[in-house]
Amino acid sequence: MENKELIRMFRLTASLMELHEENPFKIRSYTSAIMVLERIESPIHQMSQSQLEKLDGIGKGMAAKILEAVQTGSYADLTRLLETTPEGVVQMLNIKGIGPKKIKTIWKDLGVETIEGLREACEKNEISKLKGFGAKTQQTILEGLQYTEANKGKLLWAEAEPLALDLLSFLKNRPETAQAEVVGDIRRYLETVDTLQFLISLNDDSNWPAFLNELPGITSLENLSGPFVWRGQLQESGVKLEVRLVPERRFANQVLLYSANPHWLSLPVNDNGDTLMAEAYGEPAANEEEIFSRLHLPFVAPELRESARVLELAKENKMPQLLIDQDLKGTVHNHSTYSDGAHSLEQMAVHCQQLGYEYLGICDHSKSAYYANGLQEFRVKEQHKEIDRLNQQLAPFRIFKGIESDILADGSLDYDSEVLASFDFIVASIHSNLKMDIVKATDRLITAIQNPYTTMLGHPTGRLLLRREGYPIDHKAVIDACAEHQVIIEINANPWRLDLDWRWVEYALSQNVLLSINPDAHSMRGYEDMRYGVLVGRKGGLTAEMTFNAKSREEVAAYFAERKKAKGI
Repeated sequence: MENKELIRMFRLTASLMELHEENPFKIRSYTSAIMVLERIESPIHQMSQSQLEKLDGIGKGMAAKILEAVQTGSYADLTRLLETTPEGVVQMLNIKGIGPKKIKTIWKDLGVETIEGLREACEKNEISKLKGFGAKTQQTILEGLQYTEANKGKLLWAEAEPLALDLLSFLKNRPETAQAEVVGDIRRYLETVDTLQFLISLNDDSNWPAFLNELPGITSLENLSGPFVWRGQLQESGVKLEVRLVPERRFANQVLLYSANPHWLSLPVNDNGDTLMAEAYGEPAANEEEIFSRLHLPFVAPELRESARVLELAKENKMPQLLIDQDLKGTVHNHSTYSDGAHSLEQMAVHCQQLGYEYLGICDHSKSAYYANGLQEFRVKEQHKEIDRLNQQLAPFRIFKGIESDILADGSLDYDSEVLASFDFIVASIHSNLKMDIVKATDRLITAIQNPYTTMLGHPTGRLLLRREGYPIDHKAVIDACAEHQVIIEINANPWRLDLDWRWVEYALSQNVLLSINPDAHSMRGYEDMRYGVLVGRKGGLTAEMTFNAKSREEVAAYFAERKKAKGI
């Protein structure tokens, strides 16, 4: 059992206890245990009971529950709560905008026990009449249900990738397999995935597609399958699976056809009107590169096969040298236990240094983020003293003093000018009052961008993929404002965010706006998310030259100092 799965079970237990109004001290013991478990980097399932008991905040009773969960897949408290809670009510806990207390009211007062029943109650205007709800809450619930339904059967790319690689390994290791490849959304690095697509060529197709029924945890969709394509569905997530049988001599041609936006393939690449699609349907090729070379084009990576602009660059032989993981010299926008992080500032810094980075930007939450233990002014001073000490201790590695300053409702930043000036840099982000129309959201962001203290714009739309839509913004206006005021835009690399959206990276680059790959790490393990930000950047054509944290430690220090001087700070 992975750590995250165990933590998810404990979170569910705490929510169910709150739903059933159980002993608040018992609920607090679970929430405390969750905070402890989130700080553990090593596999929890490998720890003994005595090791667990020695952890502050765990104790003998909680350690026994952890071991029971690891050994059996559940534990008594959770089993009891699930047995006494309708499945639909448990599912309601995943709806953004309502917590356990409101869910209990809906369940007990209206007798609603299913997601379908909840939707019907909203449509009949019954939810708004409940005490403490109102029309606004009802609309929030309905929008949450609609968003969940629209994203049913989808996974984040980061969740889908390991599944796809496991399935690809299964296909490649079959004795009858000649070639196999993952294609579709996974190969194009799309942020969410609803179908895992594969191509396979066989030396012997006598057992096709019967051997695919051996795949564990997958239901065959025989009514949707055909002689050359087998379709199934992953039982746990509902994500679809498609395995397409193709002749070995046309394998490369089919890989190209299934690894690009169809519209992109149909764009003319020369005055004769030739297209990559027509060429791929033509003579068999040894590999994808050969198909491009037939049309006198350089190879275009699958993640770039979206934009007409990319095809123009390919025709002019001006393809960008895309950013790679090794280009990144440091990581900015990270959190520690000063706010809501799982690890101390020193732990975050030492681990960052051990990963080979030259610098760390620490950006704990500002004081308005009280729910995230945001830093009051005196705690800012305490953190800065610790940073000064650690910088002496860890030199030449450097910690830059940052803050993730809340953009308040009027677009102003947390803290007064004196406190803001004490930071090396400031990431400005919206975390509250997310229900805005496009005019309000855009004006709020632009006001913050115009603030001389804003160095970088954090997760511009506030979205949580598959969980919550971002607030609508005029991307062009926001990017133009960043260009005018020399504000960097982050690509938040957390796989739930991936915000700035890759579809706007190309425009940001055209306006000479620097982008920064930021993991928004709340633990040492969070640094691993950097790769997802790199993939998003690559999909938009990002190069090392236009990536802020591809700069060296000295270059970053000079940039911050020169920018503050230019802004009169």
